[in-house]
Amino acid sequence: MNLTDLEKSILCGDTGTAGERMAMEIVTEAGRMLGAEQLVEIESSHIDGCLYHGDSGALFCEKLVEGKARVSVPTTTNVGALNLMDPRQCRLPEPQRKMALRLMVAHTRMGCAPSWTCAPYQAGARPAAGSQIAWGESNAVAFANTVLGARTNRYGDFLDIACAITGRAPYYGLHKSENRVATLVIDISGLPDTLVRQDAFFPVLGSLIGRLAGETVCVVDGLPGGATDDQLKSLCAGAAATGAVGLVHIAGVTPEAQTVDMALAGRPPAKVIRISHEMIIESRNQLSAAVSGSIDSVALGSPHFSIDECRQLLALAQQRRFSVPVYVCLGRHTIEALENENLLQAMKTLGVVFVVDTCVVVTPILPDEPGVMMTNSAKFAHYASGNTGHQPVFGTLADCVASAQSGHIQWNQSVWSAQ
Repeated sequence: MNLTDLEKSILCGDTGTAGERMAMEIVTEAGRMLGAEQLVEIESSHIDGCLYHGDSGALFCEKLVEGKARVSVPTTTNVGALNLMDPRQCRLPEPQRKMALRLMVAHTRMGCAPSWTCAPYQAGARPAAGSQIAWGESNAVAFANTVLGARTNRYGDFLDIACAITGRAPYYGLHKSENRVATLVIDISGLPDTLVRQDAFFPVLGSLIGRLAGETVCVVDGLPGGATDDQLKSLCAGAAATGAVGLVHIAGVTPEAQTVDMALAGRPPAKVIRISHEMIIESRNQLSAAVSGSIDSVALGSPHFSIDECRQLLALAQQRRFSVPVYVCLGRHTIEALENENLLQAMKTLGVVFVVDTCVVVTPILPDEPGVMMTNSAKFAHYASGNTGHQPVFGTLADCVASAQSGHIQWNQSVWSAQ
């Protein structure tokens, strides 16, 4: 690899701490294996590796701390395995609980901002278009590339924190302009306008894109203007969950793809897929393991619920209490916003169970007994069965609220009309 004098100096131990040298060794060796010819300086990082998957993660980060490693760029933390505001909520046994806490603490000791959210872009981390970053967490990566126009690959555990410490990432993949050119067109222009403006359409389209595109860079043609951040985050999360998607160009949204032709760099697409109404309905149906009967819980907030989504939930509920637990996963920044607007107690009165710093699909919070979990998140629906043993049911947020109040699956099919 072609390294700068400073990078060579850190790698040789002539400059910096032992922890910085260890991080540089990881980044350069990863770059070599990935075929990168050089490293690229990054402006920020988001760390996925603070979620406990075993003792090795905590021990690795503590070794970096012992070596006096510190992040050199603004760095946010993804969800951990514990709700630090209510540690009893997670049923991790000891000593796993202790190790999960040690892992989270180690990241803060290295200078990471304790954001503990899978949606850092909602908490102020919004890198500029064209900026080079090293982010983990699949939905955040897709949002950063797709909506913000920043440049990052899908960085995994250990490599993400190493990039944050060195301020460098392997220069390959989506960091490079030539690898960001779309070759697949996803044409949704034939779908009814009333459908494509629905909130629930976006996670369903995202999950379909993930299955169709895999790791291919595609461009979505025909999405009307005015999509909200919450709608776009749902699309990105769905695509990143069902496929290896890191970038979905959305014509008119993605900064470098204001037109389909820009996304294709003026070249003809290798393939065009025209999405039919039947394909959307099939994609929606694939997100549900049950179609009728009672539910045991509702889970919302994957990615983390925003303040706007909380307001929408309150408006839909109309002060009618829920008959089953409604788990709302969200970041500390949203809890603070709810307190500032005097909405926190109103949600608690409905029966909302707040899950902060983490989410119900990555750590044991839901009851052990298998049940039926309703959600408006394609990501939750995709992972629920394998991660929690609970059967997912996908619906709109209005469906989720009505089902939580009745205790049974309620679906408003008119949302999905072909008219």
